[in-house]
Amino acid sequence: MSTVLVVEDEARIASFVSKGLRAAGLSVEVTGSGRQAVARACQEGIDLILLDVGLPDVDGFEVLERIRGQGVSTPVIMLTARSSVEDRVAGLSGGADDYVAKPFAFEELLARVRLRMRPQGREPGGGSATRLTHRDLVLDLRTRRILADGSWRDLSAREFALAETFMRNAGMVLSREQLLGAVWGIDFDPGSNVVDVYVSYLRSKIGRERLETVRGMGYRLV
Repeated sequence: MSTVLVVEDEARIASFVSKGLRAAGLSVEVTGSGRQAVARACQEGIDLILLDVGLPDVDGFEVLERIRGQGVSTPVIMLTARSSVEDRVAGLSGGADDYVAKPFAFEELLARVRLRMRPQGREPGGGSATRLTHRDLVLDLRTRRILADGSWRDLSAREFALAETFMRNAGMVLSREQLLGAVWGIDFDPGSNVVDVYVSYLRSKIGRERLETVRGMGYRLV
């Protein structure tokens, strides 16, 4: 299982990102300290770093400079509320692999995480680099189509993200809150019934019996 080091001092964002990454089948370590991030990044076992710029002790640009200076080539995605061209250039010039401005949709962040991990040859959470399989279901990550009952079906962007989340966590019960965070992002209204609506849409594509409702808990791909 691939491990992501989340370097973020804002507890709400760190919790949101961590839950989403774990729901997507990744292992997560969290720190809010730039110094601790440097120490951990220089050890083995980290496959990608999500690095906030605005840290309280050592800012993200300096963290990046220190770890690159010690020969650490682990992919780094910068997270920041600063969206100016100068800051983007500074991060990328300092050795960052990507740059995501806050606020962001988790779906976009997860796509960028997976993209940066692909040189290892496999998708995080299992499966090949281009397809996920569960029993007779096949999800093509390039075309965003799903094979069910011998036929390929087109998926909307949200249906695809929902299907991917279920297939990476097959057999696990996923709460509406987990699905909302993984597919719609941190700023979406938690009181919305959008998860139930899109589960219904996805059931129409793959068969109602494949997505089980677990009363009082959520949904599970069986």
